[in-house]
Amino acid sequence: MKLVVAGTGYVGLVQAAVCSEYGHEVYAYDVDQSKIDAFSTGRADEIEKFVMEPGLSNIIRETHGKSLFFSCDLKSIIEGTDAIFLCLPTPSNLDGSTNLTYFDSAAGQIAEILAKRKDKRRIVLVSKSTVPIETVRRLENIMKKHGVENFGVASNPEFLAEGTAVNQARRPDRVVVGCDHEEDFKILRRVYSQFIHHVRIKYIETTPETAEAIKYVANTMLLTYISFWNGVGAKLGEKISNVNIDDLRLGVTADDRISTWGSFVSNGAGGSCFGKDIASLIYQLRRLNVSTKMLEASYEVNEYQKVYLVDRAINEARFKFNNKTVAVLGLAFKKHTNDMRDASSIKVVEALLGKGVSQINAYDPLANATARQEFDPSKNILFEKIKYFDSAKEAIQGTQALFISSDCEEFRGFSRTIEDTVKPPYLIMDGRRMIPDYNELVSKNYGYLAVGSVVRCPA
Repeated sequence: MKLVVAGTGYVGLVQAAVCSEYGHEVYAYDVDQSKIDAFSTGRADEIEKFVMEPGLSNIIRETHGKSLFFSCDLKSIIEGTDAIFLCLPTPSNLDGSTNLTYFDSAAGQIAEILAKRKDKRRIVLVSKSTVPIETVRRLENIMKKHGVENFGVASNPEFLAEGTAVNQARRPDRVVVGCDHEEDFKILRRVYSQFIHHVRIKYIETTPETAEAIKYVANTMLLTYISFWNGVGAKLGEKISNVNIDDLRLGVTADDRISTWGSFVSNGAGGSCFGKDIASLIYQLRRLNVSTKMLEASYEVNEYQKVYLVDRAINEARFKFNNKTVAVLGLAFKKHTNDMRDASSIKVVEALLGKGVSQINAYDPLANATARQEFDPSKNILFEKIKYFDSAKEAIQGTQALFISSDCEEFRGFSRTIEDTVKPPYLIMDGRRMIPDYNELVSKNYGYLAVGSVVRCPA
């Protein structure tokens, strides 16, 4: 089939690449010429300036010019297309509502071109962006307003986790397709033919509005689960010295009905989806006069979780941050990505600067360059206090405290490097419980403060 993917961010580029890998003729479209030029090289170093996802550059290199093409000229690629996937940014407004500026702009541009096409075959406009429920009708109205003929609209939400997006697109746990008409279902069955009647993959056909709702409910449920463990399980381990959070998690999740996913307590979940989606769902439900207390609590727990170790350091470890140099390890919102959207590290850095630290030594194996853009001194002069290093060991040299903010493998079992590099008194704030042998450090007069455990400081 001939497919157009409008928008080449994390979702769009993965969608285009994997569909091309399955043999479809795919045209990835974007208004940003620099992105199109970079992707067209097929080189990992160029592709990863915009989208860093394991395995993605390999697919692009193998399929580019054969079944995958990149273009900034939508008009030249629209004829003969069976489906157009809209993979566009949908950021949050200040009130939590979803900003549909990019979505509307792209839909309008597509509609103008479709209205003048020569090929009048049935074409489906497929929303993969996470958009408010009933946005599919907005898309439908834009098409009608421009006089587009013989079209259908569909919702086909993505459920990709950054760092594993390629594997999940190749072998999804579910494919959700929402359409109004059987002829549109037929087109999308051809797009996803390898997943139909699969023994493991759930292929779900439903209404467009239900498909849109599935994405929101799934993400808010996941964040609520994370917030439950951070807000209840972790707090028991922090307030009652004889409660072992790891044994608590093991015992609770031994019940087959209770997932282990999300039970590993942390300094909060970040990324481009969870916070944005729960805020949007809260906004949508309020407009329907539905109580949102549970969702608000989940959101608030997660946001506070990002910075509360700094408060614990002051109140429980009696640490004074003023004029101290503190290392922050892990800047991306999680391992295997350079994405800093809504990363916990952002709140950590802001909190530390607010406490008067003299310098922050920052390190991430992939996200240093992204962090320099995020913490631009022209936006906030305090960001001049941030220095970047090429290794974790270099970053902790000369510091009086350390904050581990992501789950990169190299931070696990970091105690030997700490002992070899910095001497007590020294405080370790472990937002990901990456140092299981912390008792040995405490016995050598290091202070240790972790999510889910009482403070461990030398007497």
